[in-house]
Amino acid sequence: YKRIFYNKKSDVEIEKSNILLIGPTGTGKTLIAQTLSKILNVPIALYDATPLTEAGYVGEDVENILLRLIQAANYDVKKAEIGIVYLDEVDKLARKSDSPSLVRDVSGEGVQQALLRILEGGIANVPPYGGRKHPEGPYIQIETKNILFICGGTFEGLDEIIKRKKGKKMGFAKEKEEEEKEIKVLPEDLIKYGMIPEFVGRIPVIATLKELTKEELKRILIEPKNAIVKQYKKIFEMEGIELIFTDDALELIAENAYKRKMGARGLRSIIEEMMLDVMFKLPQMKGKYNKCIVDKEVVKGNKKPVFLKE
Repeated sequence: YKRIFYNKKSDVEIEKSNILLIGPTGTGKTLIAQTLSKILNVPIALYDATPLTEAGYVGEDVENILLRLIQAANYDVKKAEIGIVYLDEVDKLARKSDSPSLVRDVSGEGVQQALLRILEGGIANVPPYGGRKHPEGPYIQIETKNILFICGGTFEGLDEIIKRKKGKKMGFAKEKEEEEKEIKVLPEDLIKYGMIPEFVGRIPVIATLKELTKEELKRILIEPKNAIVKQYKKIFEMEGIELIFTDDALELIAENAYKRKMGARGLRSIIEEMMLDVMFKLPQMKGKYNKCIVDKEVVKGNKKPVFLKE
């Protein structure tokens, strides 16, 4: 973003570098994009790539992504032109097969081809109300040169492609040692996965996110400003009750979320599940009790949270 302001007074034109974030679900790919937009104070559009299809087929046109960004900027096109687009589930756009098919791949390779022109930069015509383009219809013109595209996906099976490639080069003796190192994803690995070379070429920055550990999940439970435990404590505080989670309860919640393989998202669903009945009865407890304790047995489902009057 320094580049955008610097380019105005420079004879050297610095081009943008789009980003690809690869990692399991719940590792913070969307949060990274949202935090970036908050820090830079620019609009952001979050878009799921799965409904996209090539122009002329049932589904959504790629221009709808830009419409979402224009809407996020309150139809201020100049503001939208320096915004961020987070395109989730891009791994679902992988080519369906390596061999040429008689059936056109309109939701995979076709969408990758359609995305090329907006990823690289240029003027795009966007229907103001979404839907399909109409030759006679009005358009909003937007320059995509300075829009930062952050693509995200789990890319399941990509690690196997990388391992196979490494196995051919050096045998499997060092596999464990290599596994412990951070997996480095190269453009050719993505092409092997099913992304077209032109698409990969327009996303020069590739970053991998590791699965969150139990310790990291526990920290997410209690440390951030909007941590789920802090939110629940605040709700109980409104009723004059202090909510206490024991340390072993927090450990078990983090462990259960880790086992579910849902990352940080799993934390909320575990706590919501556990606290549902208590939240329903909470207003009736006002004035009768001033403490509520959640321990390991509550997390296991062996008992209900304990209310105390002290």
